[in-house]
Amino acid sequence: MLAYLVKKLFYGFLVLFGVVVLVFFLFQGFGDPSRLVLGQTGDSATIQNIKKELYLDQPKWKQFLFYLNDVSPVAIHSVQDINNKQLDGIFIGGQTKLALKVPYLRRSYQSKRHVLTVLLEALPGTMLLAFSAMFIAAVFGILLGVLAAVRQNTWWDTSAIFTSVLGISAPSFFMGIVIAYVFGFVLSNVTGLHMTGSLYTIDPFTGRHLELKNLILPAITLGIRPLAIITQLTRSSMLDVLDQDYIRTAYAKGLGRGVVIFKHALRNALNPVITAITGWFAELLAGAFFVEYIFGWKGIGKITVDALEKLDFPIVMGSVLITATFFIAINLLADVLYGIVDPRVRIQ
Repeated sequence: MLAYLVKKLFYGFLVLFGVVVLVFFLFQGFGDPSRLVLGQTGDSATIQNIKKELYLDQPKWKQFLFYLNDVSPVAIHSVQDINNKQLDGIFIGGQTKLALKVPYLRRSYQSKRHVLTVLLEALPGTMLLAFSAMFIAAVFGILLGVLAAVRQNTWWDTSAIFTSVLGISAPSFFMGIVIAYVFGFVLSNVTGLHMTGSLYTIDPFTGRHLELKNLILPAITLGIRPLAIITQLTRSSMLDVLDQDYIRTAYAKGLGRGVVIFKHALRNALNPVITAITGWFAELLAGAFFVEYIFGWKGIGKITVDALEKLDFPIVMGSVLITATFFIAINLLADVLYGIVDPRVRIQ
């Protein structure tokens, strides 16, 4: 099992390296970064200093190597680099040091703050939104799928299938607009919800207030599509499992229907559902970009869209790298969960 996980981790690093290459060559060539940093009023000497600081006076391949050295957790940096970039980590050596460090994602063109700091401030909002959406999708999707399988060919089954097809067909950005308008505007007096809002509201007199109700609409919007997928997968998998001999044997032993369905059938039907949950959780981190923007929810998605509008490319590049890292980590977690839920797929 350990060798398998190490191999998967190695493949994950290869994927992440490909993302770094793609991100660099997509965004590094847009505009003049020195002008984006200084605006149109910078003098030529200051512009040259900025270009030197951003390695823009170097050939493209060298710029890439410098960027790779910055974002890599294991790198080589001079003492001047460490001080100028305010790197955090363990450094070994003299003037040129081997560094085991927190990745340096450069600085924002607009705020001049470290990109990693900006994104980490927004990350909890995105994670909370994604977890909430996935919780809604997993709980209600599995329950609806089990109900549809157990009550096959009844109105419960038909309703679950029809609802899931609608959920799959509707993109998140469209559902976000509809849900925000209906429940956050038209029925606002009834629901008490608003079209936009973040986790905290700031009052100049009383300080910061937690507003969990602002999470409801974006979480439901983001969870609709995975809920539909999980419902159909659970139903299909449960129908296959319920026809197996060991289920009939469990009934023959006198076990109750609830025990057979939830302890024996559901556990063995969960593998494709786990694949959907882990895969969709990674998708939610990317899909949250539009939902956060629609509902004004402060997270990585909204920060990234705002950065694109301002041509603040270091923020965009850092956001893509962090999202890709989460994709890899979640897929690795899925491989571990397979072995926990179903011993038949454990690797000896």
